[in-house]
Amino acid sequence: MYAIVKTGGKQYRVEKGQTLLVERLPDEAGATVALEPILFRSDDVVFDADGLAKVKVDAKIVEHLRGEKLRVFKFKPKRGYRRRTGHRQELTRIEVTEIKQLTRKPPAKKAAAADAAASADDTAAAAAADAPTTATTEEAGE
Repeated sequence: MYAIVKTGGKQYRVEKGQTLLVERLPDEAGATVALEPILFRSDDVVFDADGLAKVKVDAKIVEHLRGEKLRVFKFKPKRGYRRRTGHRQELTRIEVTEIKQLTRKPPAKKAAAADAAASADDTAAAAAADAPTTATTEEAGE
C-alpha cells in the first residue's frame, strides 16, 4: 500500500515508515502533519476527489535542516563577467506514520431522516397552500 502526496510543490511516493526530505514545513519538530494525497493504491487505485477525501496520510516531523550548498556560477565570455553565488535549501525531514483509507460512510440515517422531514414539510405546506384556495372557490360558489 502506498500513496502519492503533494507538498512544497512537489509530489512524492510514500509508504508507511518511510522518511524523506521535503521543503521546509512551518510546524515544529515532533509535530504531526497531514499530507495532501493525490493517489492512493492498495488493492484498488483511488485518484478521484471523493475517494481521496477518505484517504488520510499523516507524517511526523523529525527535524529541520539545510541541504548541501549549491554553487551557481554565471559567466559571459569576452566581457569579463563572472559571478559565483551559493544556495542552501531549507529542508524538513519527515517520517510517514500512517496511510489509511477511511471506510466509514457518512451517516445515511440522519440524511434520510432529514430528507423525509423536508418532504413531509413540503407536503404539509402544499396541502396548506391548496386548502385556502379550495375554501375560497367554495365560498365564491355559494
